[in-house]
Amino acid sequence: MSRETGRHVPVMINEVIKAAALQDGDVAVDGTFGAGGYSRALMDAAPITLYAIDRDPDAIRRAEDSMADYAGRFHMLEGCFGDMQVLLNNAGVSSVDMVVLDIGVSSFQIDEAGRGFSFQNDGPLDMRMSANGMSAADVINDMSETDIANIIYKYGDEHRSRRIAAEITKARANEPITRTLELGNIIKRAVGGGSGRGRPSSSGKKKIHPATKSFQALRIYVNDELGELERGLAAAERILKPGGRLVVVSFHSLEDRIVKEFMAVRAGRTPSASRHMPVDETPTQDPSFQLFKKGVVKPTDSETSQNPRSRSARLRCAVRTSAPVWLEGKAA
Repeated sequence: MSRETGRHVPVMINEVIKAAALQDGDVAVDGTFGAGGYSRALMDAAPITLYAIDRDPDAIRRAEDSMADYAGRFHMLEGCFGDMQVLLNNAGVSSVDMVVLDIGVSSFQIDEAGRGFSFQNDGPLDMRMSANGMSAADVINDMSETDIANIIYKYGDEHRSRRIAAEITKARANEPITRTLELGNIIKRAVGGGSGRGRPSSSGKKKIHPATKSFQALRIYVNDELGELERGLAAAERILKPGGRLVVVSFHSLEDRIVKEFMAVRAGRTPSASRHMPVDETPTQDPSFQLFKKGVVKPTDSETSQNPRSRSARLRCAVRTSAPVWLEGKAA
């Protein structure tokens, strides 16, 4: 995601609007309001009613002013999108025509040093999307070296995780690690290399900062982002009407794999036990979704050139059938 002249520019917005296929009078859910880019674009695309969800108190406050032009059609709900069914039911809504999820951290969160999401600017080592729960500083200072290494490896795909965790443990023995730049420098010291700020490697590709994967891993762990995604997909299945659309934009392979597998299984494509065997396409339950498009939609070259943050974006969409909701392997 990115911002342009103070206004949020949502990633793959044209593709999202096309997949949403909104009709006059539809009720839609933006489960990850963030800066409000998708909400505004969807409400501009058709005369719909939209319920936006976010757990970030700053996003809730921004909505009060930024969405004033949509009074009567826009409703802001504070909470986690994994709880969307409960949040919507409490608002008097039992079913909807479309759910869009934009998974990951918003540009506002990244760019605001005080939130602690980025190593590019110094700030408190926080990374919480809400004001509650364990912070990144708690993880770094209180968890064991082995647990830190496992988090960095599992959620960041960082193969130097043990070396990084050892350096963190060594540094925190002197005093607690509380700042983003401090942690970034510790990680850089552990793995070596320069800043990685856009400098090309010998292959011509831009290097990433040595701390990028570790910061991503901490953010995902602190906010339980993968668990939240799984709960959100299941909640969307329960709340969507037959013919309703589920549109998900994700930004790295861990997220996209969860979305891909959820949609494939719910569409009746059961993965085989072995990669050498064909996919078993005989569903054990009636498919609760139909794939809108097999495969993934990627941003255009034009978009990635204008907004480098969109390069890793992947869009998947599925359409709700009239079949019962799947629940722990059995139709509910």
